[in-house]
Amino acid sequence: MAKDTRDVSNVDTNPVDAAVGKTAVLYRMALPDHLCPSGQKARWLLERQGFDIDDRLFRTRAEVDAFKAEHHVKTTPQVWIEGHRIGGYSDLREQLTGWDPKATTYRPVLYLFAVAALTAIALSVGFLGTITWQTLGWFISVSMILLGMQKLRDVESFSTMFLNYDLLARKWVPYAYIYPFAETGAGILMTGMILTWVSAPIALIIASIGAISVFKAVCIDKRELKCACVGGNSNVPLGFISLTENLMMIGMAVVMLWSIL
Repeated sequence: MAKDTRDVSNVDTNPVDAAVGKTAVLYRMALPDHLCPSGQKARWLLERQGFDIDDRLFRTRAEVDAFKAEHHVKTTPQVWIEGHRIGGYSDLREQLTGWDPKATTYRPVLYLFAVAALTAIALSVGFLGTITWQTLGWFISVSMILLGMQKLRDVESFSTMFLNYDLLARKWVPYAYIYPFAETGAGILMTGMILTWVSAPIALIIASIGAISVFKAVCIDKRELKCACVGGNSNVPLGFISLTENLMMIGMAVVMLWSIL
């Protein structure tokens, strides 16, 4: 059970001496106009890991500034465990869970595909009453929309990462800025099954260039790059997922073009 919170100005105990055994010392802001979210998350993580918490709250900015000066730190919260200062929430998370912010992971894109799949199933059951081949089409088109939105969140970051490997973008930089809008727009039209003569060629062109670019970068040049598929600054590795995304788009575009011929 966590101890009652106390005003840090009334706490004289050195955190090094107080942080022993399963007791962690946590300094965090609880100002009248600001309850620090990182401090709340640090407390929750410590509780989840079974620590009793000596929770020391800053009630004024003056207390925060004095604490930073005394302990030579730039941010709060700050945590002590077993007599040692761990640092802030990110440092605590690394210490207690082994989290690595720089580690490559497929998790963001897997979550995105899961949402797209569930949306496609919901559309199929809701409008068609069953799961059909159209479900697969909606899965691909909804995935395109979601992936495009991730890129549109920060087009500058996306374009920088995209220029690392896309063959057309490296020849003509504006393509890196056009791509997110083209992917999202094509996905919207495909989901609504309208203007196929516009959406299918767009999807076919951008996906074909993408597939060739990824294949060259990964399989021929053997480069280890991050994928821009879920936007800039992601830790998703370039390779199988990126190639699969482009091949799905190519397949759907070909089928839709065939249907209007």
